[in-house]
Amino acid sequence: MRIAVPDLISNSYFPAVAAVELGFFKAEGLDVELELVFPVPKTMEDLRDGKLDFVAGAAHATLQAFPNWKGAKLLAALAQNTYWMLVLKADLNAKMGDVDAVKGLRIGAAPGPDSTIRQLLVEARIDLERDNVNVGPVPGSTGAGVSFGVNAAKALEDGVIDGFWANAMGVEVAVRKGTGTVVLDARRGICPPAAVHYTFPALVTSDAVIERDPESVRAAVRAIVNVQKALKEDPSRATEVGEKLFPAMEAALIAGLIERDLPFYDPSISEDKVKGMNGFAMEIGLLTEDVAYDQVVGTQFSGIWTE
Repeated sequence: MRIAVPDLISNSYFPAVAAVELGFFKAEGLDVELELVFPVPKTMEDLRDGKLDFVAGAAHATLQAFPNWKGAKLLAALAQNTYWMLVLKADLNAKMGDVDAVKGLRIGAAPGPDSTIRQLLVEARIDLERDNVNVGPVPGSTGAGVSFGVNAAKALEDGVIDGFWANAMGVEVAVRKGTGTVVLDARRGICPPAAVHYTFPALVTSDAVIERDPESVRAAVRAIVNVQKALKEDPSRATEVGEKLFPAMEAALIAGLIERDLPFYDPSISEDKVKGMNGFAMEIGLLTEDVAYDQVVGTQFSGIWTE
């Protein structure tokens, strides 16, 4: 079976990556191959087209290939809450929570996540045109094998952009190098309140895969739940994965980032989470009708979350 992530050198989808590299899928009887497919809309399109069996990606982005949740299901949360952070160049001396600091700046954001920072700024009463805020791709982030967050940190260092909205790995690199300052952290609520619930990292599959092989889907959910438990018990196991897949600096950082995220390692997908996400999707025009919770979530597998 094939599982894809839209960003490999990051903490965002790490439980899925670790489930492959630490043998948790194999322990459930699954032979799973990990792929990098960027950006997340392309990842979801490949799932729709039958090129993938699973995606570990932004939950709301499923809608970009499966309109109104027709044809796909969320299986488990890889972690809770919107999971990107806003970093601005350090010499601006921006303070934590100061959204107004983005005025007049070039902010890098990947396709998919860019919709979340745009809506966040709207809710913070920032008008992109009036306030001259340019949110767009980071040059050089479209090639295969490139990590968006790490590339964004390099672009910030080089002065190509003034800030970026990305995963904690890219953020940590920028902060460690002294080139960036964290201004917003959606996962921890340092943002407009609604932004916490725009999305979350999730394991996603298609209805076609569920119909064809429900037992393998069930096994995949168990693998994610079990790897979350294992990382909670021993976050240092993340280093083993990082040393296989990441450059040296990022490999040294990953265990610390995972340990920081452990309070959010809960596979459950609540009705409130779905309501918040769908409300966001409605606001940006990605969802055009009300849908039931069980149209979004593979509820036949939800019992595994608490096994």
